Amino acid sequence: MLDGIILLWFILTAISVIFVAIDIASTPEALVLKWGFVILALFTGPFAAFFYVIGCREPLPMTHEQYVHATWKQVLGSTMHCAAGDGLGIIVGAAIGSILKLNPMMDITLEYILGFGFGWLFFQAFAMRDMAGGSYKKSLKMTFIPEFYSMNLLMCGMLLVSKFWMPAVAGSESPDSPAFWFIMSIALIVGFLFAYPMNWWLVTNHLKHGMITTRKNNNVGDMKEMNSEHDMDSMQTESKVMDQHKSPSKNLLFGVGVFSVVVIAVSIVIVIKHNS
Repeated sequence: MLDGIILLWFILTAISVIFVAIDIASTPEALVLKWGFVILALFTGPFAAFFYVIGCREPLPMTHEQYVHATWKQVLGSTMHCAAGDGLGIIVGAAIGSILKLNPMMDITLEYILGFGFGWLFFQAFAMRDMAGGSYKKSLKMTFIPEFYSMNLLMCGMLLVSKFWMPAVAGSESPDSPAFWFIMSIALIVGFLFAYPMNWWLVTNHLKHGMITTRKNNNVGDMKEMNSEHDMDSMQTESKVMDQHKSPSKNLLFGVGVFSVVVIAVSIVIVIKHNS
């Protein structure tokens, strides 16, 4: 039964990846988010394709700005960005941990380091450095807190699925098994759901961005990408506008951070006890 479900999942995933990879090329979305959707499709198949269609795919020419304006779609883009970057690192960490036969605590530590490291250092700070005026150092500072908070919730959901389900399915703890990748895919979907409320808070409090529309400027010889509403500097303008909004108080920011740490800590304790 499970083998049949896994086979069907892989078939749907292959179709979804092909569809998203081809179709998103013509969607006026930021390049890093395009890659994010493709990466998400590799692991969440039809779910990623569904999210792409309802939350990002331009229904008619020149309507992307209006289409992605709704808050829930902005949050969808923000969560997808987190799930693609952090999730890829976590899954790679799980595969490496399995190959090296690490104990549960070392395995979880590796997954966290790779997930947060790739998600923050590259997928957030490096890929979004234009929003910090081109400064990677400034981008690292801007993205650390939202990435940290979102990562904790994402990994919590993934741990509770993967570390409970894999021991119950023979052979699934090895990357050689199709069941390993299927379980990690479902874990990423659950992690996405766990991280969505946190990303809603981050986006609505102007600590994280959502979807970003980009278009080609036919009036500029080198065809540089432009934001839909302004010009090639509009991503920097968006960052400045976000900075002008009233930020959450330090106490609230600290409280939400503590909450995210407690959530991931509790999930780790539960997983360690379950596997001991």
